[in-house]
Amino acid sequence: MNKSDELKKIHADVVALKDSPLYSYRIENKYLPVIGEGSIDAQIMFVGEAPGRNEAETGRPFCGRSGKVLDSLLASINLKREEVYITSIIKDRPQKNRDPLPEEIALYAPFLDRQIEIIKPKAVVTLGRFAMEYVMRRYGLESELAPISALHGQTFQTSNFKLIPLYHPAAAICNQKLK
Repeated sequence: MNKSDELKKIHADVVALKDSPLYSYRIENKYLPVIGEGSIDAQIMFVGEAPGRNEAETGRPFCGRSGKVLDSLLASINLKREEVYITSIIKDRPQKNRDPLPEEIALYAPFLDRQIEIIKPKAVVTLGRFAMEYVMRRYGLESELAPISALHGQTFQTSNFKLIPLYHPAAAICNQKLK
């Protein structure tokens, strides 16, 4: 299978994920799973935490207010959204936009692992502490873990890519200094 077909398989697997505690919430609200979008050959992958309402309504990652912040940050370094790949650990919206639960991360994270394996980015930029913690633990950087305020903007090398933890773009909505 080529990259596109492999990513379509992930989409189909998430759509059929009836064992997820978020599945019934998705169906009740007519939400869509949010798998990811962007270049399948991206050198940079952005990984958020979980979809919000706008994302769940459209099936597109970072399309609400946080997405506008992300888009402006990409533009500031002359990157187009289409040149990167954007996804999240959790592929379905948690109720009331709450933080992802450990069991939800455990259930959805293998899809992210597959996306990273398929796309093979040179850099993974985590957006928020849940994404940072998962990726650091998954790729052997547990000993480097610290609060996101201490790791924001640092670069770590895994065996497969560089990891750069950043604040979630929503943090800049509340505190412009974080932008």
